[in-house]
Amino acid sequence: MGSLSAKELEFIFGLLGNIISFLVFLSPLPTFYTIWKQKSSKGFQSIPYSVAFFSASLLLYYAFLKTNAYMIVSINGIGCVIEAIYLLIYLMYAPKKSKIFTMRLIVFFNIGGLGLMTAVSQLGFKGPKRVSFVGWVCAIVNIAVFAAPLSIMRQVIRTKSVEFMPFTLSFFLTLCAITWFFYGFFVRDYYIAMPNVLGFLFGIAQMILYMIYKNAKKVGETNLDRELKQNRDVENNTSNIIEEAI
Repeated sequence: MGSLSAKELEFIFGLLGNIISFLVFLSPLPTFYTIWKQKSSKGFQSIPYSVAFFSASLLLYYAFLKTNAYMIVSINGIGCVIEAIYLLIYLMYAPKKSKIFTMRLIVFFNIGGLGLMTAVSQLGFKGPKRVSFVGWVCAIVNIAVFAAPLSIMRQVIRTKSVEFMPFTLSFFLTLCAITWFFYGFFVRDYYIAMPNVLGFLFGIAQMILYMIYKNAKKVGETNLDRELKQNRDVENNTSNIIEEAI
């Protein structure tokens, strides 16, 4: 049996990327089941889901511009629907202040940010240059998304607790980065491949941290509670910064 062609490898890694990314999109289901069951957002932040919705929407636009990027269209179309459902559930049960903030996030990212980027790409660029411009924007946004776990890794090191960094999620995120890197490599789409190098490195780092600290004794409930409170304060400060911006 001969070796697989680049076209066949492109299909295989694209299909694997779709399957694994779908599982990653579904990973917050327990959180939203809890929100739905208890009829309360329980202090959860909507920022990750707003950013994920924006990222999927942006990649969907890029895929349509590129044409024939069916693997990217399929998973990001599904991702947009899933993230929209998450945000809808959040809006149903969040307090009034959080609802207003979440609506502002959606307007800021998906109407303002995506709308501005679409207008600039349509009016300022043509043909391959338009695809290249949107590709660079996608790469930058994806790099920022992949860098987000830095805060949770810092928390693991300081608290010696892996409670908020499950190994399974880190493993699937690493697999996801590997499959999309090879998909981007075989289709020669380096706007897709490049950010996933960073995703792979962060995923490996998270799994190494998990193995180091999975059996470590906690610093102590007092220190852990203090650390978690500091992280909540950071989240609130981040929310305040974005809220002032929008």
